[in-house]
Amino acid sequence: MPALQRLARPFRSARTWIGLGVLAPIGMLAASSMMLLDLRQDAWEKAEQTSKNLLQVLERDIARNVEMYDLSIQAAVDNLRTPGLAEVTPELRQLVLFDRAATARDMGVMIVIDESGGIIADIDAVPPRKGNYADREYFQVHKARAGVGLYIGHPIISRLTGERMLPFSRRINKPDGTFGGVVLGSVKLSYFTRLFSQITLGQEGAINLYLRDGTRVMRQPFVEADIGANIASAPTFQGFIRQHSGSFVHTSVRDGIERHYAFTRVGDLPLILNVALSTDEIEAEWRVKALVIGGIVLVLCSLTIALSLLFGRELRRREAMQGELERLSLTDALTRLPNRRAFEDTGARAWEGARRNGQPLSLLIVDADHFKRFNDRYGHQVGDEVLQGLARCLSASVHRPDDLVCRVGGEEFAILLPDTDQAGALRIAKKVHAEVATLAIGSAGIGAGAVTVSIGLAAIVSGGTEVSALADLYHLADAALYEAKAGGRNQTCCARLKSAQPEAQTRKLQLVGAS
Repeated sequence: MPALQRLARPFRSARTWIGLGVLAPIGMLAASSMMLLDLRQDAWEKAEQTSKNLLQVLERDIARNVEMYDLSIQAAVDNLRTPGLAEVTPELRQLVLFDRAATARDMGVMIVIDESGGIIADIDAVPPRKGNYADREYFQVHKARAGVGLYIGHPIISRLTGERMLPFSRRINKPDGTFGGVVLGSVKLSYFTRLFSQITLGQEGAINLYLRDGTRVMRQPFVEADIGANIASAPTFQGFIRQHSGSFVHTSVRDGIERHYAFTRVGDLPLILNVALSTDEIEAEWRVKALVIGGIVLVLCSLTIALSLLFGRELRRREAMQGELERLSLTDALTRLPNRRAFEDTGARAWEGARRNGQPLSLLIVDADHFKRFNDRYGHQVGDEVLQGLARCLSASVHRPDDLVCRVGGEEFAILLPDTDQAGALRIAKKVHAEVATLAIGSAGIGAGAVTVSIGLAAIVSGGTEVSALADLYHLADAALYEAKAGGRNQTCCARLKSAQPEAQTRKLQLVGAS
């Protein structure tokens, strides 16, 4: 039980409850902050996974369509070597050359160009449409180098249809290996527009397709001026070419918006695809949750702190009231001296200390002489003033912190003197008589010397006596007081202890003017 009481003692303090009331909201804020950080991390992980999934779907669709276009171009290159192709009709020649390309979706222009740049076969016209393409980039690349394979050029506007297209081409070699022309196939950029527009990435999100040299092939949302622009020197594009795929956060040089960029190469092609999500939009939903949850937690924490402070204030008030009640319960209302209860509590501790340490302990019982006469002659108000004056005189007679002056009842007072032998107690008694001799009540015309006191003194020292408790010491001092009264008052008598010497037992302090 004592252990439980020791554990419970701190929780009776207002400071403890105020501290708990402040620490609890701090804990709530910390837990909420961790939860919100987890939610933010979840939002970013969701964005990362979404970007990867979109890249995978888009990359597969583009790679599959490019592969189909390339198969059609390769078929045309192979079919040009078919024996007797030059002798067949133009319609049959068209069918032989472009049979695989007939079903290719979003195919733009597909033509066969000879070594001088002229059109010799056209998938959409018999006889072929007229035009010369010797100045085109793809024509110059194939003419200059053999073994290029499939070449994906920069976006162009078709001279035959006026549409924006992305050109794919392969070289035609003559039997001797020299340059014999180019088979050109193209995909309409509308294919990428339709593919990308099916995906919603928010108002500030974007999908981009680049050539490996930094040329933008397509952007969603579509902006005409962006098509064909080169951003090879931009920090974002530098991040794209460092590795095959990955992601990072960077601010766009185009519009100054910070985005999360996820990117990948399209198969083995010189194409780079990226999905960009605005960081503000990634965190938008999280911010709403954070504001709601944070607001609720802040309100709850504020209420908790406010209630804790109010509760702490009430506890402090209660502690103050309890302290005041405790003080009042130990204080005499008239003289403001400790009362009999305080005397018994403090005296018991002083007695135990003296017994345990072998130190002396003295007790003076002080009683006002003929106090009833003052009440009868001057009234109780003057009698109260006399008692208050006696309280001041007794308090002025002692100076040590452990000395205790009490009113134990009526006109009777007690002075407890720890670590004080009989000789020391007699000196205090003499000082009490001297102080009382100066007491005057001017309002009643009571002059100095009119009020006197009788004192009974009892002291114990190390060694056996008949005193075994504080009550015994009190009875001895009280008996000595009656002896002082019987001996003429205004004097001090010492208690007769069996262990004391006869001369010490009868020692008295006789004062001049005793009544």
